[in-house]
Amino acid sequence: MVSSGAATGGGAAITLAPVEFATAADGAEQTRTVRGHLETGAPDFVYLPVRVPRGVRRIAVSYTYDSPAVPPGTHGNALDIGVFDERGTDLPGRGFRGWSGGARTGFAISAEEATPGYLAGPVNEGTWHVALGPYTVAPGGLDYEVTVTLTHGATGSTPRPVYPPERAAGRGRAWYRGDSHLHSVHSDGRRTPAEIAAAARAGGLDFIVTTEHNTPAGHRAWEGLWGDDLLVLCGEEVTTRNGHYLALGIDPGTFIDWRYRARDDAYARYARRVHEAGGLVVPAHAHATCIGCSWRFGFREADAVEVWNGSWTPDDELALAGWESMLRAGGWLPAMGNSDSHREPDPVGLPQTVVLAEDLSRRAILAAIASGHSYLAESSAVELSFGVGDEHGHHAGIGERLDSRPDASVTARLTVSGVPGGTARILSDQGLMRAEPLPADGAGEVTWRTTVRNAAHVRAEVRHAPPAGGLPGVPGPMAAMTNPVWLGGDRDR
Repeated sequence: MVSSGAATGGGAAITLAPVEFATAADGAEQTRTVRGHLETGAPDFVYLPVRVPRGVRRIAVSYTYDSPAVPPGTHGNALDIGVFDERGTDLPGRGFRGWSGGARTGFAISAEEATPGYLAGPVNEGTWHVALGPYTVAPGGLDYEVTVTLTHGATGSTPRPVYPPERAAGRGRAWYRGDSHLHSVHSDGRRTPAEIAAAARAGGLDFIVTTEHNTPAGHRAWEGLWGDDLLVLCGEEVTTRNGHYLALGIDPGTFIDWRYRARDDAYARYARRVHEAGGLVVPAHAHATCIGCSWRFGFREADAVEVWNGSWTPDDELALAGWESMLRAGGWLPAMGNSDSHREPDPVGLPQTVVLAEDLSRRAILAAIASGHSYLAESSAVELSFGVGDEHGHHAGIGERLDSRPDASVTARLTVSGVPGGTARILSDQGLMRAEPLPADGAGEVTWRTTVRNAAHVRAEVRHAPPAGGLPGVPGPMAAMTNPVWLGGDRDR
């Protein structure tokens, strides 16, 4: 047993005294236990070095920490865990071998297999580091215990990863429905990839993106689950202490490091890594109230923004207001809607982003998201079309620009189905311009006429009726919304 002492201070990371192991015979197991204490204000990461000798077949780590009662309104203890191998802990994480956050009490890695969230591979000789992440620390501090077990023996063979293909059969140029923010047992979700794939098909989705927290381990977990009817893309939810972002559609196996804050001036570098890996940067749930969830990095490097996350809540209303402010200021990021589903009963595909893509492929889907040729819907039961035409027969759809004369008369037209008793709304940069109730069957059409001079953009929403006792003037929950159609000269992104 080793005592690590107390870890204090507000730096980004500290490293504890190393845990030593000796070489042993094949089949032998060696165990060391470390106990320590973290004070309030502990650094974001605490690294426990483990000296791994030659001839180790498997490393297993388990941990516990105390959960004392705290006063109402005070955060209790929460401690995350992961591991880096002999290549080290330096950013950008070349030595990364796995992360489970607070979802597991332990993990194991060998060449043959690894705990979900971790990467199988040889347990090479050298200094490994167990990474502890004090997410929150109670006023009295946090006591922890880490147990490391090494099993000696010959190294086995590591299975070659099988990644999803970049293309499905699709329907050619068409509207495709997708959920691009999903968690499985490979991070803090409770569904298996097979259960997610089944839920996606049942929900009428054409594509999904696997976005585990801070690990690419789930990329290799979808063999046999994709098909002509379902495209599976690889991603990651990069969960920093100053906000989360989705790395969408990155090259399979790509890891994007998360160990930085806004003050570290590192985010732009990792956004470039996402782009170099062929993916999109999408800030997620920017107004969420959980610790470290609200977005503080700005939107300069982003390709789109998650405006709608899960069931519609006041957080989403705030996100919508912020997005609309960007539109009115002349800037724009395409809006996305994703479920962020973790477990039952969280629906997969509530909401979903419906994109107009050239085909059902990685390249085409990401291009459609980045261009804003999309609308958001609460389910596959909701369908809409929206566009703007001028008096000369020119037309522009969602995410496009109608380049007509300033005095040209234009008509915006919204057609919707699947929202019984809802309200169809057309909005411009001047605000809400037209609202029409939908009949009991949920299908209807609403139009609004203006000129290019009087509207820089138009967009559409479909809302449910406000809940009983809701605040006056606050519309009901969202059922669907579009990205804008731009009117006149070039839009400024």
